[in-house]
Amino acid sequence: MAGLIRREDIDQVRERARIDEIVGEQVSLRPAGVGALKGLCPFHDERTPSFHVRPAQGYYHCFGCGEGGDVIKFVENIHHLSFSEAVQYLADKTGVTLHYEEGGGNARKDPNQVSRARIMEANRNAAQFFRSQLGSKEAVEAQKFLNARGFDADAAAKFSLGYALNSWDSLLVYLRKRGFTEPELAASGLFSKGQRGLYDRFRGRLIWPISNLTGEVVGFGARRLSEADKGPKYLNTPETAAYKKSQVLYGIEQAKKAISKQRRIVVVEGYTDVMAAHLSGVECAVATCGTAFSAGHVQIVRRLLGDNADPAAGVLLSSGKARGGEVIFTFDGDEAGQKAALHAFGEDQAFASQTFVAIEPSGKDPCDLWQAQGASAVRALVDSRRPLFEFVLRTILKAHNLETSEGRVAGSRAAAPVVARIRDVALRSEYTRRLAGWVGMPEDEVRKIVQNISHRPSQSAPVPANVSSAAPYGATMSGQNGNAARPIASSATVFPDNSDPVASLERQALECLLQLPASLFGLGVEAVSPAAFRIPMFSALFSSISSLGGLEKYAELWRDAEDELGIKGQRAVILANKRWVELLSTQVGQQLQGLVSALVVSPLPQDDPARLNEYAQGVWGAMIRGDLSRQIAELRARLQRCDSQEEQYQQIFSELMRLENTRRKVQEYK
Repeated sequence: MAGLIRREDIDQVRERARIDEIVGEQVSLRPAGVGALKGLCPFHDERTPSFHVRPAQGYYHCFGCGEGGDVIKFVENIHHLSFSEAVQYLADKTGVTLHYEEGGGNARKDPNQVSRARIMEANRNAAQFFRSQLGSKEAVEAQKFLNARGFDADAAAKFSLGYALNSWDSLLVYLRKRGFTEPELAASGLFSKGQRGLYDRFRGRLIWPISNLTGEVVGFGARRLSEADKGPKYLNTPETAAYKKSQVLYGIEQAKKAISKQRRIVVVEGYTDVMAAHLSGVECAVATCGTAFSAGHVQIVRRLLGDNADPAAGVLLSSGKARGGEVIFTFDGDEAGQKAALHAFGEDQAFASQTFVAIEPSGKDPCDLWQAQGASAVRALVDSRRPLFEFVLRTILKAHNLETSEGRVAGSRAAAPVVARIRDVALRSEYTRRLAGWVGMPEDEVRKIVQNISHRPSQSAPVPANVSSAAPYGATMSGQNGNAARPIASSATVFPDNSDPVASLERQALECLLQLPASLFGLGVEAVSPAAFRIPMFSALFSSISSLGGLEKYAELWRDAEDELGIKGQRAVILANKRWVELLSTQVGQQLQGLVSALVVSPLPQDDPARLNEYAQGVWGAMIRGDLSRQIAELRARLQRCDSQEEQYQQIFSELMRLENTRRKVQEYK
């Protein structure tokens, strides 16, 4: 199994992927000063552009919502991908071959190993082939299947449906003609292997392409059309380097915009249910692909809803706003449907608190409803949702006779562990009150039962026997392939009022240090203390930069860039600047990353490139003089407290004279 992506490959992806081109695919950018671009932010609604991009540094930042980072972070957030998925996406775009660290770095690469990019290319070609066959005479049964469910040609085209010919090698021959090798065909998941070699996996079936968040086809779902077909009713692509069924949701590419806009995702059970829901106006519907809703799906949903809550920290987002967004599961009303709904109840209560269940009493799924009663019935089903907590509690209580005293007590004791596991205190109190009403017992008595369970030492509240113990919501926000996922959204970096001249100068100094470090050699920046910065967040950032080596570290990066390029001059400076920002962004700590991205893209007040060096030196000259004045004032105060005969007096006096001489030398930078 692949492990961490090699750091060298990630760096190569960052350097090859031009942030202005990647961002430009989503945002209309226009010039905004020297080396800067700006446009309307894709992460929040705005009328005045506050989204800035600095191609030379490879960074973006929105001064409206606070989103910022490098090109990988942008792809993560715009496409709702994990870190490793974003790196893979950019690697495919830029032609970088990724290598993974396996077996402690001692594993040898299999010469027959097939890249994910080639599997995706095979899927793309296969999808085209399947689509071209849906209108053929041989696909009459597939056409009848769709027509019987009310899906016309437009609906089939909307979801790119196709048909697999009832042949052992039609797709195999098609892909071989397009240059795919035997190892690539075998690794694609499109073929099975028999005694005589490879043969088509999907034969005589209706085909649904399964795409990821970026619209790339990662696999296929195939529906049996004939009783002569003895295979399973639905047959999916097996696990491949591109297709992991626990990490994909059918319809996600079509639904992602509606999900992000409406802050709602509706999880249905099948491909036709997704189609019916979308055609009914529920455009945020998705389905799992032959597996139960799992921890991997939770990660996808959280990314789409912008849910960055800590599962142990109640129901607030990192921005401090109350978490919105709804996850609605639709299930049949029978016992199997109820078990599926109970399976959706797990330990991650920060996620479960925004989860709902919609069950159709007559047992119809969304596709059946759409056929029988029309689009309004599907929308009504979704609107009839009930909170997951309520559904679980009522399901537990159904097993008890609440007409008797014994039944009421037993019911409250069986349901109390569910209430006790709710981490949001206010929500727990509300469901305690509701539980008392449902069982017909005094609220104080039910509250005592819940509190006794909540206060049990060294263990969490037990899971009721009729609630699935396989908790699918216990996932953290870690990334795939061993790479830690980054936060989904960051709150806006709040700068001090620009009318404060001291705060304004400190901000300008850090902007120059991040954007124009080559201009600052020989000024004495390395002698400046973090105490020179009055604003705490500015002081913390400068302290972090100093601990990483400051301008000495930048000089090292500059020399490395010159050696790598074999030349000196502006190209080496640009490369060194980019690596300087990357280093700071990854090393200063998560608390300061938003500040770094904001300072990197901040427009400088000087538009003339020829005068940028003069501007940077002037800003830092003022900072250095200010720091010297602070130190001199402190030394004078100490000198006044000392006896002139003490040895310490002479030491302080000598240092004071040195600082005075230094201050005179920097007057030229006024």
